[in-house]
Amino acid sequence: MSLEVPMSTVLETAAEPEGAVAETPSSRVAVLVIVEGINDIEFLRRISRTIHEDDTAAPDLAYLEDDGRLIFLPIGGSDHRLWTDRLVPLRTGEFHLYDRDVPPHTEEHQVAVDAVNRRKGCIAALTGFRHLENYLHPQAIYAARQIEVEFTGEDDLPELIARRNVDMASDGCRWLDIPPRKRRQMKHRVKRWLNTEAVDHMTPALLDQQDPQGDVRSWLEAIDWLVHEWS
Repeated sequence: MSLEVPMSTVLETAAEPEGAVAETPSSRVAVLVIVEGINDIEFLRRISRTIHEDDTAAPDLAYLEDDGRLIFLPIGGSDHRLWTDRLVPLRTGEFHLYDRDVPPHTEEHQVAVDAVNRRKGCIAALTGFRHLENYLHPQAIYAARQIEVEFTGEDDLPELIARRNVDMASDGCRWLDIPPRKRRQMKHRVKRWLNTEAVDHMTPALLDQQDPQGDVRSWLEAIDWLVHEWS
């Protein structure tokens, strides 16, 4: 989990939710999980279920969402700093997860993460890799679409695959010959199946190989802790 301070320190800071746990609204919603988009929601719902099936102590975020104790909130391309305290009146726990991305976005996202982590009852993190799909193992990607691809945590994986598909086509068209809008659409389609089909082919063992630092498991641990604190 890519935080500027250890997880134990963050959990200690969050241990006294603003307004006190007893004031959690009667709706039973305990935690808001704030992410950048619907693909992030798909990734977290699916990977948490896979981990939960192997280790029932880990939370199944899809189940918690269906049970009304957790709500995902995609904030899109807005300035993340706008969301650091916007949800305070709801008096729920908050977990913010933002892509590390590349500079200057990395620094902007870190400012928002730091602001959230200064609030009681809230936890925020940046991904250790550029995007969530970088946590996918190449074997899962191959199982989903029979695509062999080598990449690092810093690569724009959807663009890498979309570009590869174009360059390997038999029509002679090259990636840079395609209009920017069309390239964005192609990249979006790849991003979608990576965060759905490819995630469904992940296993706990493949995740541990791809994520030796345990980022994904630490996010789930933090969300689970918040759910119990605010329930």
